[in-house]
Amino acid sequence: MSETWPRVTVLIAARPDQAEVKAAQAVPALDYPKDKLEILIARGRQPSVQRNAGLQAARGDLIYFLDDDSVVQSGNLRQAVQHFADPATHIVGGPNLCPPDAPPLEQVFALVLASWMAFGPSRARYAPIGQVRQTSEKELILCNLLARRSTLLELGGFNEALYPNEENALMDAIQQRGGKLIHDPAFCVFRRPRRTLGAFLKMLITYGRGRAEQFRVSPTVGSALNFIPPLFCLYLAVLPFLGATALIPLTVYGLALAVQGVALVPAGGVWRSAAAAPLVFMANVLYGVGFWRGLVTRLRPVSQETARDVRLERVPV
Repeated sequence: MSETWPRVTVLIAARPDQAEVKAAQAVPALDYPKDKLEILIARGRQPSVQRNAGLQAARGDLIYFLDDDSVVQSGNLRQAVQHFADPATHIVGGPNLCPPDAPPLEQVFALVLASWMAFGPSRARYAPIGQVRQTSEKELILCNLLARRSTLLELGGFNEALYPNEENALMDAIQQRGGKLIHDPAFCVFRRPRRTLGAFLKMLITYGRGRAEQFRVSPTVGSALNFIPPLFCLYLAVLPFLGATALIPLTVYGLALAVQGVALVPAGGVWRSAAAAPLVFMANVLYGVGFWRGLVTRLRPVSQETARDVRLERVPV
């Protein structure tokens, strides 16, 4: 029976000294033939480099990328590999969800990530939204992503000058070749958001920077939506020098923010939704600040020393 299933390598990037890799501990619970499954941990200091090294060493036909703290569900692979029956499908991904037992502050962060005003179509990375569909890189995330190894190798793997957003640039390249990207909301992992407010706000800046750097490397029409937060920041910066009529867009934005807060109540309750509303505003601002920064950062190729400093571990399933 296992002959009918493709070989899958679960590839996890971890830090050199990381003792516990939760993702690797959860993989053996997958409902998938063990003789068709391998776990490969790539330890290092630059995830793009680590994943490229793992990609070269992997034995699987499909590569299941997980972050070190992604906790898979038992039916994940059986759910996802069926989509590769279509030879035009090259990537399948789904959301990473906040565990229901996460601390209240992290559940507030999860509400922000899954809100339309904060992340637009990318909120599908953080909530099970809609049905199985062909999609773009905006709805997919590398902490829960299944890909054809041959396709990634043909494209040269991940751009090691990009982190984050290295997977987004690669998925753009796949679509430009006519390949399909599939979003399956039932293909999910559990993963806690950032632990502290400071870490969460820093993440928002990093996301904006990464998106701008990706745009510089591989601009696409789909990137137009990502210019809204930086333009919003520019509007806020010049607002004190404009007339009273310039307050109209800000008033409309405030009303939309209130509507978004109400829309979050069914998922998060009144108090958590109220706490999420100002963070939605901060998400827009800090993402925009990060984007402006990413337009002027110096993209540096990874040093040979860093590239060599990757250690691969095969973990028994």
